Amino acid sequence: MLTAVAWPYANGPRHIGHVSGFGVPSDVFSRYQRMAGNRVLMVSGTDEHGTPITVQADKEGLTPQQTADKYAAQIGSDLQGLGLSYDLFTRTTTGNHAEVTQQIFLALHRNGYVVPKTGTGAISPSTGRTLPDRYIEGTCPICGYDGARGDQCDNCGNQLDPSDLINPKSRINGETPKFVETEHLFLDLPAFTETLGKWLTTRTDWRPNVLKFTQNLVEDMRPRPITRDLDWGVKVPLDGWRDQPLKRFYVWFDAVIGYFSASVEWARRSGNPDAWQEWWTNPDARGYYFMGKDNITFHAQIWPALLLGHNGEGDKGGEPGPYGRLNLPDEIVSSEFLTMSGSKFSTSRGTVIYVNDFLREFGPDSLRYFIAVAGPETQDTDFTWDEFVRRTNFELANEWGNLVNRSISMAHKNNGAIPAPAKPAPADEELKAVSRQAFETVGAHLVRSRFKQAASEAMRVVTAANRYLSDQEPWKLKDDPERRDAVLHTALQVVSDANTLLTPFLPHAAQKVHEALGGTGVWAAQPELKEVEDLDLPGRRNPILTGDYAAEQARWQSTPIEVGKPLAKPTPLFAKLDPKLGETGPEWAPIERAE
Repeated sequence: MLTAVAWPYANGPRHIGHVSGFGVPSDVFSRYQRMAGNRVLMVSGTDEHGTPITVQADKEGLTPQQTADKYAAQIGSDLQGLGLSYDLFTRTTTGNHAEVTQQIFLALHRNGYVVPKTGTGAISPSTGRTLPDRYIEGTCPICGYDGARGDQCDNCGNQLDPSDLINPKSRINGETPKFVETEHLFLDLPAFTETLGKWLTTRTDWRPNVLKFTQNLVEDMRPRPITRDLDWGVKVPLDGWRDQPLKRFYVWFDAVIGYFSASVEWARRSGNPDAWQEWWTNPDARGYYFMGKDNITFHAQIWPALLLGHNGEGDKGGEPGPYGRLNLPDEIVSSEFLTMSGSKFSTSRGTVIYVNDFLREFGPDSLRYFIAVAGPETQDTDFTWDEFVRRTNFELANEWGNLVNRSISMAHKNNGAIPAPAKPAPADEELKAVSRQAFETVGAHLVRSRFKQAASEAMRVVTAANRYLSDQEPWKLKDDPERRDAVLHTALQVVSDANTLLTPFLPHAAQKVHEALGGTGVWAAQPELKEVEDLDLPGRRNPILTGDYAAEQARWQSTPIEVGKPLAKPTPLFAKLDPKLGETGPEWAPIERAE
């Protein structure tokens, strides 16, 4: 299983809206797949080229590289704190990424899918710099939507050029762009109309929001520029282009190639440089791509076209590139937007909750759980402090935390260890059957990236176990220790099962429950943030996220608990939040304002 996770820009810290789209869903999926016995390669990194980096560098008085270095380290730290189990989280400014990008490009060029073309480029009148298409907004000439970007309209889904927009404005400073003639290299998208169209018709099991968006993609296939007039990015490896100081690959072009280049880098660092082939050329491998809905076109249209072109499988044919026949995506797992008071999280508008602030105040698992059960899986979803407090207090603390605490506390007090079960009563068998059946039900939802349904089904087991304890009242069975022990053994078995079911969502808490039940060693492995030497650029050091996830004990199955395993007095799993927090949020959080 390849888990390819969208690359966050290294032009600032990430907020909870970002990680609700690309971060938490991809990790829940990957942790489940590993527990189910599949070999997972989860890759991504910071997207560090293009105008967004140069704009932020100017604001801070830094060079683009210094800016990328600063935020790559900060983003890596935030994602580590959230527990995102990347096999490799790298960056696009590595020598490895530049080499792989250039090789993919050369294969496309040899196969005839790259064409030079003179067109109009958008320039900032005040700085003379190229404005990226996404940094220009205006009115869509097709549907009239006020807020279309220079690359596409999110309202009608049509591909656009900046010069198509009515009343275009720069998102950086509000200027009206100046459009000038310039020569660039274009991806010949019309040359993929037939093959890409056929491939898209086979994607019938994608999420409805992705399928709806892709319906318009093949109807308006136009050449798309893959170079930009910019001095910050991967150089173009062609005579007449490589020495031009202001010609670089467009950031979107090299960013999507990052999924593959990160896999190659991971393989090189693993000691087996060819290990990436198991996930990219093996026909039995499956690729899942996680992102927000604003990135669908790049993953459902652009990246598949690049792969087809490299493989020599576009409408013009061709020969496979240096990496052989690379697999196309199997699933585009796109989330909608997490909003606040109906508006997208926005740093510029002050409507933003940074991941680092959230983790410092509340820890990772409460945010992971909220995103899973109340996040923007298939539609835009509003974040409110009231809902966050309610979910944390009533579901995590009262339901799950209380079940763990009282089950282990009673067994510790009465037995000091996991008690032996006597002859089970029908109620005991009924609860254990519910628990065992949940592995199939929850797993089926996780395979399809239905995280809300999966989490809800797991919590159904927790609710059933709490109801069982209330009905059986083991605290009243002092005169019948055999029955009391049977009840406590049943409860602890279901706590163990529920902990396994919840591990993909709550890996930090799952480790604590594993230890509270007397377990030792790693149950839910966590990523490690390292600084390493660049493989190809002497003197360069890069922060990466990586980890050893194969050694963890968690497996997707009901495992019998060990009778006689000593139990210590447990500590609370989740702290309840002050209900007043639901009205105001913490002091550092933005105020929710109605539009």
